[in-house]
Amino acid sequence: MSIQSAINLEDMRLLARRKLPRIAFDFIDGGADGERCLQRNREAFERYCLVPRYLRDVSIRDQSVELFGRRYASPIGISPTGLAALFRPDADLMLAAAARQADVPFLLSSASNAAWEEVIAIAADHVWFQMYCTRDERINDDLVRRAREARVRVLVVSVDVPVNANRERNRRNGFSRPFRMTPGVVLEALGHPAWVLRYLRTGGIPMMQNWKPYAPDGASAAAVADLYGTLTPAPMIGWQHIRRIRLAWNGPLVIKGLLHPDDAREALRLGVDGLVVSNHGGRQLDAAPAPLDMLPAIRAAVGNGMTLILDSGVRRGSDVAVARALGACSTIFGRPTLYAVAAAGQAGAERALQIVRNELDMVMAQIGCPSFQGLDDSYLWPRGGRCSRMPASSTRSPAV
Repeated sequence: MSIQSAINLEDMRLLARRKLPRIAFDFIDGGADGERCLQRNREAFERYCLVPRYLRDVSIRDQSVELFGRRYASPIGISPTGLAALFRPDADLMLAAAARQADVPFLLSSASNAAWEEVIAIAADHVWFQMYCTRDERINDDLVRRAREARVRVLVVSVDVPVNANRERNRRNGFSRPFRMTPGVVLEALGHPAWVLRYLRTGGIPMMQNWKPYAPDGASAAAVADLYGTLTPAPMIGWQHIRRIRLAWNGPLVIKGLLHPDDAREALRLGVDGLVVSNHGGRQLDAAPAPLDMLPAIRAAVGNGMTLILDSGVRRGSDVAVARALGACSTIFGRPTLYAVAAAGQAGAERALQIVRNELDMVMAQIGCPSFQGLDDSYLWPRGGRCSRMPASSTRSPAV
């Protein structure tokens, strides 16, 4: 199967599985513990149907969305995915270029391999920077300073990794620090010679460029990765750190990973501009609820004034529509574009974004909603038909 013959995001996953050795594919594909959270994220979307409204003019459809004062072509974006260059060299740059081409946000991971200066040079108007607070307050302050000086559009602080998760696939495969290509890993990887050749040609584990300034001069990629591992996770991080960042950062500030309505209220009180409602794609707490299930309660908690972006489990254009109807302003996803860039580089990432955009356009036409902004819960019906009446007429729509 070629990348252009891929017709949905699952095809991207299958392509990546063929291209990558198991140790690399499982790092992308896996979750925490028994991986029930991965299944729960998809099941949440499957609980809803979209009720079509026919005899409406849908000859012109608009799925653009305004986020933090900037209008994007579609209500989708690329979630932060670390170590992307392990799966394909320069993957961070390719993802940024794909986001620019699609005119959607790209959330650059603080665990990226490319330096943010390189990424911003490619897609200055589309790059948001995702950071983890570290155990060193000086480094936290410096990360905010560097983001400010690089003119990053939006700063996204991930708060859902207080400790490393129990990712059983990684443990079984030996994917841990320090990373070693054991004989078993090498033997399995030989079935994917293109990846092995790229891995060897680029010198093995790629450098985490954003962390080089905090390592000794001349530090190897492995040494920089080890430094990152000593600085993060930081289990002592609290609301006082968010206050400190809010004072130092004068642009849009987003928190990624909150799932409780009370935490959402506190973020709003501290002047946070938006939330990425996420369970880290099921990679942290296997018992966590699906973000889609928590979305209505969080929207009710913060009102219409806060931007809510849904992450975790989005795989179809219809998922984007359901998330909007439940209160999201936009959605992002990480695994599909990482599968795609691993399989086919920038062209793969562009194709993945195009697939979801096309699916959403078709769904909007099918349900009689020409504007993404007009989607609300009047288009929803619980799967199984437990309601005793059709959805009530509604003129309200979620906040943007």
